[in-house]
Amino acid sequence: MNPEVTLRVNGRRYELQVRPDRLLLDVLRDELRLTGARRGCETGYCGACTVLLDGQAVHACCLLAVRAGGREIQTIEGLASNGKLHPLQRAFIEEGAVQCGYCTPGMILSAKALLDENPAPGPEEIRQGISGNLCRCTGYVKIIRAIQTVAQAKGGGRP
Repeated sequence: MNPEVTLRVNGRRYELQVRPDRLLLDVLRDELRLTGARRGCETGYCGACTVLLDGQAVHACCLLAVRAGGREIQTIEGLASNGKLHPLQRAFIEEGAVQCGYCTPGMILSAKALLDENPAPGPEEIRQGISGNLCRCTGYVKIIRAIQTVAQAKGGGRP
């Protein structure tokens, strides 16, 4: 018998029977149909699967779902509010920080965790904050600029 796990995802509570070896990424995608976290390298290297766990960026491909039980999980699907994109989502669009879009959800969530912890990061701090996420299409100049745009709009951020 599989253990019952309570997951709190994007403000909603889910009670699920989950095999002990099931990854959080698989539960989010297959059981909850939240497909913003993407399967990439399956080793935690690329960051396409990044979600926030209690506000911290984590790779969902490396975390057992049972370990996330009772904790707050935020996916890209829960970032917009009342039909309005989050400032990071808007900035990524406006700055052209997306191309194929595969890495974008994880990159945005890593940026959110960074700005929640440090509302005024400099470029090097931004690079460090998103270092767990790879982008093969756009490079990082526009991504860093998008994150700086949001930081500066919040009254922080150094050029």
